[in-house]
Amino acid sequence: MKKINAKIIPLLVVAALVLCTTLAQAASGETGIPKEKWMDLLWRTLNFAALLIILVWALKRPLANALNSRRQGIIEKFEDLEAQKSEAERIYKEYEDRLTKIDQEVQSIIGSAVQQGEAEKARIIEEAGRAAEDIQRQAEMAVQHELAEAKLRLRAEIAEQAVQMAENLLKQNLKEADQTKMVEDYLEKVGALQ
Repeated sequence: MKKINAKIIPLLVVAALVLCTTLAQAASGETGIPKEKWMDLLWRTLNFAALLIILVWALKRPLANALNSRRQGIIEKFEDLEAQKSEAERIYKEYEDRLTKIDQEVQSIIGSAVQQGEAEKARIIEEAGRAAEDIQRQAEMAVQHELAEAKLRLRAEIAEQAVQMAENLLKQNLKEADQTKMVEDYLEKVGALQ
């Protein structure tokens, strides 16, 4: 209210000075303008000044309220924008932290996958080693089995060939007298057993 009066008072003083100067000139009659026109100008000026004073007095509160509400609206909008800015910064930091965490998680997952791959590789190599040992053991057993069978077949063949050779030798070298003697020896042994 004091601010408004401080602005209006100089305006009123200037208007009063102009009015007084105009009245003084009109009263002296020194100008070439008739007195009636000066009086008309004076009344118009007074009417205008009165209208200004009435308008200022009547509209002072609504204008002040409107300006205050506008000022308050701007302050609230500014506070709202500050709050939105703070919220946006908070969300930005949150997403930035999430991205950092995601990068760490990706590195962790990659590291875990590499470790699992290395473990799987070691397990596969170990299984392959065991499988190779089993295959080698089975092959050795199969070789030993085949060798044993081959030895048995070889012995059977050797025995068969020995019998064949002995039979051939006996056929070649055995005479009828030898054959008779063998039959008699055999009969004696059978007779002794009974």
